[in-house]
Amino acid sequence: MHIYIISIAFYFSSFLLLVSLLFQFFYNHFLLCVSAIAGPRLDNDKLYRYSYSTEVGLNRPTGSTRGNTGFRISSDVDISLVWRNPQIQDEQLLRLQISNVQVESAGKRSRKNNIFHGSSAESILGKVRLEALQRPFMVLSLYAHKAEPATIKNLKRGVASMLMMQLKSGKMSEADASGKCLVEYKATKDQVIRTKHLDTCKTQEMGFTTHSPVLGISGKSTSETVITLENGIIKYADVEETHILNSLTLKKIEVGPTEGAGKDVASVVKSLDDKHMSVGVMVEKVKTKCKGCPNLMDTWKAVRSQLEPESLSKAEGPRSFLALLHSLRKASKSEILTVLRNCSKTVLPQLVDAVTSAQTPSSHSAILEFLDFSKKEGLVLQERFLYACGFASHPTETMLQSLLIGSTEIKESILIIMGALLRKLCLKGACELPVKMLLAGPDSTQMESEVLMYLLALKNALLPEGVPVLAKYAESEVGAFSTIAITALQRYDPQLITPEVKKTLNRIYHQNKRIYEKNVRAAAADVIMSSSPSYMEVKNLLHSIGHLPHEMNKYMLSKVQDILRFEMPACKLVRQVMKDMVSHNYDRFSKTGSSSAFSGFMARTADVTCTYNLDILYSGSGVLRRSNMNIYGQSNNAFLHGLQVTIEAQGLESLIAATPDEGEEELESFAGMSALLFDVQLRPVTFFKGYSDLMSKMFSISGDPISVVKGLILLTDHSQVIPLQSGLRASAEFQGGLAIDISGGMEFSLWYRESKTSINNRGALVVIGNVTVDTGFVSAGVEVGFETEATLDFITTVQFSEYPFLVCMQMDKTTFPFRETVSKQEKLPSGQTFSLKRSRDQLVPGSEFPLHQENSNMCKKVFEQAW
Repeated sequence: MHIYIISIAFYFSSFLLLVSLLFQFFYNHFLLCVSAIAGPRLDNDKLYRYSYSTEVGLNRPTGSTRGNTGFRISSDVDISLVWRNPQIQDEQLLRLQISNVQVESAGKRSRKNNIFHGSSAESILGKVRLEALQRPFMVLSLYAHKAEPATIKNLKRGVASMLMMQLKSGKMSEADASGKCLVEYKATKDQVIRTKHLDTCKTQEMGFTTHSPVLGISGKSTSETVITLENGIIKYADVEETHILNSLTLKKIEVGPTEGAGKDVASVVKSLDDKHMSVGVMVEKVKTKCKGCPNLMDTWKAVRSQLEPESLSKAEGPRSFLALLHSLRKASKSEILTVLRNCSKTVLPQLVDAVTSAQTPSSHSAILEFLDFSKKEGLVLQERFLYACGFASHPTETMLQSLLIGSTEIKESILIIMGALLRKLCLKGACELPVKMLLAGPDSTQMESEVLMYLLALKNALLPEGVPVLAKYAESEVGAFSTIAITALQRYDPQLITPEVKKTLNRIYHQNKRIYEKNVRAAAADVIMSSSPSYMEVKNLLHSIGHLPHEMNKYMLSKVQDILRFEMPACKLVRQVMKDMVSHNYDRFSKTGSSSAFSGFMARTADVTCTYNLDILYSGSGVLRRSNMNIYGQSNNAFLHGLQVTIEAQGLESLIAATPDEGEEELESFAGMSALLFDVQLRPVTFFKGYSDLMSKMFSISGDPISVVKGLILLTDHSQVIPLQSGLRASAEFQGGLAIDISGGMEFSLWYRESKTSINNRGALVVIGNVTVDTGFVSAGVEVGFETEATLDFITTVQFSEYPFLVCMQMDKTTFPFRETVSKQEKLPSGQTFSLKRSRDQLVPGSEFPLHQENSNMCKKVFEQAW
């Protein structure tokens, strides 16, 4: 009789989407400087007239400019000197006036597709906005009428921001329409280059993004202004900000107003127009109203059928989840509670996922009131809420504090998720609340279950202060404590694994103080090899092969071979040690057994690398001891632990009348699963504990698939407002939703002496990103998206009619669809719209992922006998 436990593997294949802004403004020619820094001075009694053009074009990074969607604003700009500070001649107050405004399409289109054709500036902007735009304003700071629409003031700020220059090389902090940024000047006789470091800009509107760079949105921006001087004045200036260019061209110089008199700027401005106020050069927030947009209840009615459990493995599930998320973020607490209280039981768990993922004060307050943690009822929904908190893209201290009042019935899940939230908050510099409680937790209780709970919380939190605590419990006499503590240490940056911690791990592996379980020693070896090992540490590990228990010899040998084959960081040092024949010889490297370690690639592109590894350790009698499946993602020089599913089993030798290995004679029968998903450790699941529990579970097993996990996760969440040099604002939103559906089944036949475990992993991923420029009088936007559905089947067949047992593992990825879409839109206040949508569908062929050669050989024997 034999029971074989195997791990669950979930396949997640991600594609990184980069969408850039293309804002084109062809040459920016202007003639003056408006700072107190020495530079060209504007002449008195002269008016300088310019033609100004600002063009906004949105497209994909690989799209041609002919495919842009957007608009162009062009006008004349008159500039004259109003006042010069008698004490500081370079401090000048300038009067600017915009006239002859036109709004046109950015691209060349037929008359049928050109929504701007036949429209005047007044019909597009409206009479009030046009008058405000053409109203004179003054620049030293920016002086304008406070009551003017924010968009109009921002456009004026864009012009003012261009009038900044100094004739000496150096770095300084300057505020303009892009925000307060570090600016670097390089000046020569006839040219000044102004480079703005956009990554340093501080703006009034702060967005948010996913904490993991692998799942987040990254970009690179630069800003450079090249100013050419002629006869001591500026002839023209070319401004390029990543894909952002501005245009201001000098048309002519004519007689202008005479310079005014006054002691200071404030008195001069007031004498000219007492309604003018200093409004600053940094752009302000523009409030836009969405006409005809559906409210939360309308959205809910439209998507709720796609959130039924049977739809979660289809793209409709995460697509509806993202649509609902947008509505939830705009909804009030009362609106959200109405939806929660009128939801069917089958869809309610998915709605809890969405409301928690919205992460607004209204949604958080609503879900806490709805769940009511003071009551024991609804523990399933409460735990669903906790998991959604664990995957939160930008958690707050309020969210963390709310967990402290949770029900005692789910205390284990609360503490574990608290650790995940604490880690994300620490990355943002808000690392205070429950740190002391988590660090002191393991020593504050004598209950084994509570110690495990605190250790798992520390595994999620990854606090640097937690390393000594975990190192202490790594040497515990309780095998479960040691395993969790050591696997937690493996998640730390190798730089935090101090020499003292390494000594502890080496003591465990080599059993210098006492005998440890095989899985504990194997975990210690994994941490040593992945934490910048020394030459002697590698040498001692290699020398131990041949002196270990039978299956552990084979496991360590496979581990070393996997390091070499997959070229892991320690491979160079391993090769160096293997030059010594004592370390590398036939006797040591010819050990046999069923245990193995194997790593491979799931996907490799220029932007992302996805790898997997499967480590399996058996007991000397051939019974599974530990199975560990990992999937990793790497992108943008960042690392993501996408999935880890570990199965631990012990004390099963009595079922087949076998002798336990050394140090494992008194272990209680136990099997359980521990899962880590997207860097978040989840609550472990116990399959059985104790011999009587084992027997009752074994005889109740059926071959029907059993649902293990179903849910919705917000993987990518990025919101950003980008203030442009022209004074316009671009809003960027990227969200990625993942729906998962994992089920498993087991067939057990005493007659054929065979067991078969099948794990079916289905998932759907939808990522949508959009960039919009909405001025209030004209808007343009581009939206890109992709969606895919994937299935990974992990099947294990065990034949125990003879010894050693035959074990065949198969990991198959089925053919899956992939769809990419691009849509572009322009809209005028009159209701006229231009839209264009394109999509591309393709099928990605399925494949079987390779495992170690011993598995392939064993599978041949299994299927030959079956045939």
